[in-house]
Amino acid sequence: MKLGIVGLPNVGKSTLFNAITNAGAQSANYPFCTIEPNVGVVAVPDKRLDKLAEMYDPDKYTPAMIEFVDIAGLVKGASKGEGLGNKFLANIRECDAIVHVVRCFENTDIVHVDGSIDPKRDIETINLELILSDVEMLERRIDKTKKLIKGDKKYQAHLDLFERVLEALNAGKSARSVEMDDEEKKIISEVALLTTKPIIYAANMSDEDFSNGIEGNKFLDMVREVAKEENAGVLPICAEIEAEIVDMDDEEKEMFLADLGLEESGLDRLIKECYSLLGLISYLTAGKPEVRAWTITKGTKAPQAAGKIHTDFERGFIRAEVVSFKDLMECGSIAAAKEKGLYRSEGKDYVMNDGDVVLFRFNV
Repeated sequence: MKLGIVGLPNVGKSTLFNAITNAGAQSANYPFCTIEPNVGVVAVPDKRLDKLAEMYDPDKYTPAMIEFVDIAGLVKGASKGEGLGNKFLANIRECDAIVHVVRCFENTDIVHVDGSIDPKRDIETINLELILSDVEMLERRIDKTKKLIKGDKKYQAHLDLFERVLEALNAGKSARSVEMDDEEKKIISEVALLTTKPIIYAANMSDEDFSNGIEGNKFLDMVREVAKEENAGVLPICAEIEAEIVDMDDEEKEMFLADLGLEESGLDRLIKECYSLLGLISYLTAGKPEVRAWTITKGTKAPQAAGKIHTDFERGFIRAEVVSFKDLMECGSIAAAKEKGLYRSEGKDYVMNDGDVVLFRFNV
């Protein structure tokens, strides 16, 4: 999974990126200090995998991974190349989802490109640039589709959909806001529009506001209002706090977060929100050679899940031997789970569940 972190300059994007990836991206109090996209890969925290590692003492431990791309601050006119905008917009197109960092804190020492704090305006600035970029791309696709129709009438449905989406974009709405059936979603996905991507608004609050309780923060309320209209996710977060805990050991981090009334770090909450937004789950494989988490889409059937490990597993799929993580922990071993009838043999129509511990049988 690849997530693009976007926002205006000086909203805390690179500070947040540094904290969650510990990758050391440059962070400074002036626009465009992030010129090339910084890329950081982080492990998805999964306590289930830790428990399996205790059980099997494996030679290799492989969690699921997420790639974060910190894209330089966008400004008005980015879709026309302002502030190196076109280059940055191209980087977003390669991401599965967008984490839009919105400044929700007052600080006279940190300049704001528009001179004041207004999350709704800031969101509109970024969204408008994404929309304008999509208009340009979709207009080119419409011209191409009109030529294709002359040779094949099946493209008429494509054209009708593209024109309907373009109408929404020209009205200042995202492509996400257009109702589409599964076939239409498949067609529009081929155009790689920015505003079809799922989005999470990361409301970056001050240390003080976050420590005193987030409710009642007028800036956060503004972000929630915009997100509700777009069916987008909202994650209240404090980049300062994330930066503080990045070098702490687990016990120290847990105590620090508990003092703030938090059970999880911002990274953990962000990952959970992204998994939910993208409809993702994890299944697990376990044994002495390796314990590993594999990320799949909800609704994936066993053969396709097996194909994540190797195409031969899908091609020669025979069956999946499955036990839920919860049942395995309660039984204490695969052998005990078998005795209780909780270790099941499933066929090609089995739909995978989050936390399935599975062994695939195949023959090629």
